[in-house]
Amino acid sequence: MKLFEYEAKEIIRKYGIETPKGVVVREGDDIRKAIESSGLTPPLAVKAQVLVAGRGKAGGIKLVNNVDEAVSVSQQLFKTPIKGIKPSILLIEQAIKHDAELYAGIVLDRAERKPLVLVSKYGGMDLEEVAREHPEAIIKYYVDPYKGLRNYEARILGKQLGLTGKALSSFENFLQALYRAFMDYDAELAESNPLALLPDKVLPLDLRIIIDDNSLFRHTEYAATEKERLGELSEREIAAREKDLAYVELDGDVGVIGNGAGLTMTTMDLVYEFGMKPADFLDVGGGAEAEHIRDAVEFVMSDPKVKKVFINIFGGITRADEVARGIVMALKDLGNKAKPLVVRLTGTNEEQGREILKEVGITPYSDPLEALQALKNL
Repeated sequence: MKLFEYEAKEIIRKYGIETPKGVVVREGDDIRKAIESSGLTPPLAVKAQVLVAGRGKAGGIKLVNNVDEAVSVSQQLFKTPIKGIKPSILLIEQAIKHDAELYAGIVLDRAERKPLVLVSKYGGMDLEEVAREHPEAIIKYYVDPYKGLRNYEARILGKQLGLTGKALSSFENFLQALYRAFMDYDAELAESNPLALLPDKVLPLDLRIIIDDNSLFRHTEYAATEKERLGELSEREIAAREKDLAYVELDGDVGVIGNGAGLTMTTMDLVYEFGMKPADFLDVGGGAEAEHIRDAVEFVMSDPKVKKVFINIFGGITRADEVARGIVMALKDLGNKAKPLVVRLTGTNEEQGREILKEVGITPYSDPLEALQALKNL
């Protein structure tokens, strides 16, 4: 479960970490009264609380110089979809002057079975872009989960960012608090980007925490805001839920369908590796029958931004012949609205599945890389 920024900041404050002074307002609230009651003084940052990446670049964060402007901008933001999502909550914060922007994050490295701390002096940018253009600028450090992140380890990482004096001590405290929050809340990710560097301290201007869904029974305090969270889904994601499809809308033009979250995520990575961009993540799950596959293919192909579709199925309990029948059913239903597709199909009843696809002119691939090259050539 992704937490809103204001929720993540509430958590980090429990560990004694200062955050920019702010107030949460909901649609219909008296915004002026909320700002004045909170004691905030301009300049201010008005921030849409939406659970999407790239919120700032999409116009979801506005700086304002007075309360009148804050009210006007807030009213406008409530009406403005950010990457297709209309915010129902805003966080209005004190704008903070700072010298530089850092990055600090913790993720769970499942392969190493350890928390991985990532820090960089290139905060405020897309971390993927930093990793690509300045890989040496991202410092990685594995934490022994039995010992936790110790003071000297956090301090060494701060020094590697060039911090000294009070700012270094502040960074050390922040990183340890972030680690404790990461562990206490069963997080998959906890990060601050940007982490503002001031002369005597660091301050999280933004904060994200994603809680592992499998641990939500231990964090029922967030269940009360589930309706607000559901409001963060795009129209297509809501429609997908109604069809019992595990679907996440993205902004590329290649429709991606896989079976199993791991394979589907790997497929998305491969699509990126081949220079293309996924339009979605759609996991048909294990044991999907033909009707479910048909629904998935039709749903993905109904997305106007999808130009072509890649289906990557490794059949275990999922039968390849059922998958093939579902694809054929979808193409028949769609008729001339069907879009080009490439299928990688292996596993249980593979030969039967291949024969079914070949009958309608589709040659399935066994090697995913060969399939992706074919997709790229479409």
